Amino acid sequence: MIDDDKNLQDGSVQDSEVERELEGVPQQFRDGGEDGEGEEGGDLNGALASLRADLETAKQDVLYARADTQNVRRRMEKDVADARAYAATGFARDILSVADNLARAIEAVPEDLREDSKFKGLVTGIQATQRELDKVFAAHGITRIAAVGLPLDPNQHQAMLEVPSPDHEAGTVVQEMQAGYMIKDRLLRPAMVGVAKKPD
Repeated sequence: MIDDDKNLQDGSVQDSEVERELEGVPQQFRDGGEDGEGEEGGDLNGALASLRADLETAKQDVLYARADTQNVRRRMEKDVADARAYAATGFARDILSVADNLARAIEAVPEDLREDSKFKGLVTGIQATQRELDKVFAAHGITRIAAVGLPLDPNQHQAMLEVPSPDHEAGTVVQEMQAGYMIKDRLLRPAMVGVAKKPD
């Protein structure tokens, strides 16, 4: 009698544990039987296969989403780096005309007047300003494009005219009308140049 009571208690404890484990499982899957045979067992196997397929699809979706997120992150990092590197492009392009005017001012003073006491201070001041501007350009990655004596490079030079020259090979830059500049590895302004051609 005591053994029967013990067996009853053990059975109810096991039943409650089973109920707890099956909590949340739809009733149609609970009634399928333990052996998985028959029509209901077939439904259970079909549902299991469907769930596995859904799981594989979800795994693939997660992998694609991770890859897409990684690509977006890399693109954003590149955009941020470019924005930092080339933020001064518009301002630099505008300030180039100041550099041009300083160079023209120095060139406009004749050589004989540069040593004159009345003009010497003015020329020295303009040259100092030009040096300071070049230093600021260099600090921000703005460099002057080499032109005279080099072959014409359409990526950096803009040919404005052809100059007949027996001393230079055709296509060589022989004259620079306006200096060109790069900002890091990008073109800021092409150099406007005259290019040699064979004389007629």
